[in-house]
Amino acid sequence: MSVPNNGTGAAAPRLKDVAELAGVSVKTVSNVVNGTTPVAEATRERVQLAIDRLGYQPNLTARRLRTGRSGVIALAFPELPSPYFAELAVEVIAAARRVGITVLMDDTGGDPAAELRIASGLGGPMIDGVILSPLGLDRAALLARSREIPLVLLGEADFGPVADRVHIDNVAGAREATRHLIDEGYRRIAAIGWQDPAPRATAEQRLAGYREALADAGLPADQELRPPVRAYFRPDGASAMRRLLRLPRRPDAVFCFNDLLALGALRAAHEAGLRVPQDLAIVGFDDVEEAAYAIPSLTTVAPDKRLIAELAVRCLEERIERRYTGPGRRITPGFRVVVRESSTLAR
Repeated sequence: MSVPNNGTGAAAPRLKDVAELAGVSVKTVSNVVNGTTPVAEATRERVQLAIDRLGYQPNLTARRLRTGRSGVIALAFPELPSPYFAELAVEVIAAARRVGITVLMDDTGGDPAAELRIASGLGGPMIDGVILSPLGLDRAALLARSREIPLVLLGEADFGPVADRVHIDNVAGAREATRHLIDEGYRRIAAIGWQDPAPRATAEQRLAGYREALADAGLPADQELRPPVRAYFRPDGASAMRRLLRLPRRPDAVFCFNDLLALGALRAAHEAGLRVPQDLAIVGFDDVEEAAYAIPSLTTVAPDKRLIAELAVRCLEERIERRYTGPGRRITPGFRVVVRESSTLAR
């Protein structure tokens, strides 16, 4: 087929080329790309496959002139190297692609100024909306942002009705993880993930769930069993575990507030000559891919990442298209405790 040249020696694919490859009309391809008219899921997938195979790139300037929208959203996390955020980002990109939206990504490092810039649409007109997982941003700054733009927040921070927020129930997740350990017969259960003196919302909520489960079982919540950490990475988990193992009476199980802390704790236990779970049980939170391949494999709380992504994209799309203009919604996808080798002895 004859197509225009893009100036690099390669043919620049057109809507017509995508339509021919997908076996649909040009108008159907346009509906998928622009998201202006509903398209059957099977047809959308066929068109998207053709777009991916040809490397078709829509003309965003022309699209904005025609529809008032660019079809581009921003997605920002505070710690993209974190496997949880990386895996969630993949799901958001896939969910956005299914409705013809392109995603631009950024890593804020938890910097409040960077988060505010993202929440304001990067200061330019080419971003239709934003999905943001804030860490350092506060409510007053968010309310004073320089540009009102459709916004969906992810995570534990509660800003009230100023924006839609998609988040799991961290208290319930931590409670169920700790209850699993109690049901397995463990009684001296430590927690790794508390931050002192300035705990984040994640730490506060997961500690609350841990303490609720202990209280329900009539077990004490000893302060010496929750050594503080600076951050939520493997070295922090290993360091906290070493402190716990130096106690005169060490714990028989540990609930970690994320999987990276748990993987660090697992390493420290191995270095100390302890067998997991025979000598010490360990449970994490997030169900990152690495958890299933650790030795032993890691029991963990698994948020439904795909559903989180789909709900966030759906809420943002409704805001962008003004199908919903009401106050911020609170949406809580489910989770499950995935029981693996690190917490359950062979029966």
